[in-house]
Amino acid sequence: MARAVLIDDGVWWVGARDISRRIFDSIIPLPKGTSYNSYLVVGKEKIVLIDTVNPGFESELEERISSVVKPSDIDYVVMNHAEPDHAGAIPHILRISPKAKLVTTAVGAKMAKIFYGVPNDRVYVVRDGDTIDLGGKTLKFIEAPMLHWPETMFTYLEENKILFTCDFFGAHIAQGLWDDEVEDLIYHAQRYFGEIMMPFRVNALNALKKIAGLDIRVIAPSHGPIYRNPRKIIESYYSWVEGRTKRKAVVLYVSMWGYTENIVKTFADDLRAEGIDVVLHNLAVADLGDVAKDLVDSRAIVLATPTVVLNAHPLAALAAYLAKILKPPAKYLALIVLYAWGTQAERQLQEIARDLKAELIGMVKINVTPSKEDIENLRGLAKELSKRLKAEPE
Repeated sequence: MARAVLIDDGVWWVGARDISRRIFDSIIPLPKGTSYNSYLVVGKEKIVLIDTVNPGFESELEERISSVVKPSDIDYVVMNHAEPDHAGAIPHILRISPKAKLVTTAVGAKMAKIFYGVPNDRVYVVRDGDTIDLGGKTLKFIEAPMLHWPETMFTYLEENKILFTCDFFGAHIAQGLWDDEVEDLIYHAQRYFGEIMMPFRVNALNALKKIAGLDIRVIAPSHGPIYRNPRKIIESYYSWVEGRTKRKAVVLYVSMWGYTENIVKTFADDLRAEGIDVVLHNLAVADLGDVAKDLVDSRAIVLATPTVVLNAHPLAALAAYLAKILKPPAKYLALIVLYAWGTQAERQLQEIARDLKAELIGMVKINVTPSKEDIENLRGLAKELSKRLKAEPE
């Protein structure tokens, strides 16, 4: 039988670990699985469940809750975020907890009705700064819209100084209950930030400013380990949301017959010779989570593609589109296009990349194998890109 884990006075982890899940949103790889963290808070007078679990894990959630209290004794279910991986078990919990009210924002109430059929009389709407007294324990609600849906909020347990943040500060990893039990946690947190939070950096910065005045001893997200040493992840988030970049270029490329790959490797060597950190991603086999992670702090993006029926290779076009919607802080862009008998790839990529708001430093078009002029143009592009990267303060 699944059992709850006590994490603090009157606070239990009652979530689930999905060690076998390997894809999220049909696009994000999960090499380490993920977790769906749910928390039970027991006050002297009231009991609250903060967030639930992904569909399919309802029984496990119920078992963990039942190891501490009767589910029928739950008074409130807090929905910090309406996405099914956190809210999917709400219908089940509301069935077995007949007196429980769903606590959410006004926008969350509408989503709860659409997604889960929660009637208005089972919803308790809270606004920014509202509190609920559980008896010796006080929940304070902090609206944090667009992190990464419009209804999102945080819940702060004042007496325990625990901040429940749902997706914010999360990491897709199924191992480890606490942050200091996962050696490479910042790597996973940066992946997660790049995949989920990077398009909403302005909102994320607003949220960080909002919680800056709180005395936070523990951060309890809904994916990944719980932070009992929250300073490091908060500092990392400030760096990421403010778009602090390194002398780093992420090179995204596709190669059908090896020509593009050979050129990219030489170009990367030229950048490294100038003191630039270069990360290569072969889009045919790349982990998109790693691509997103490297976009978080790269100052430049280099996109290299062969031509397929006059256009950029579909994987290169996809990468350009993903970069567009992820909105990385990269300041500079360079393009390398290979072709045989004709190409429109450069125009296609320029159109897709225009919304990146990165300066296009240059583009080199090569007819299969590079001529002496092409090689000089590539070297010149590498030198100019390096110059721009090194001109920015670290």
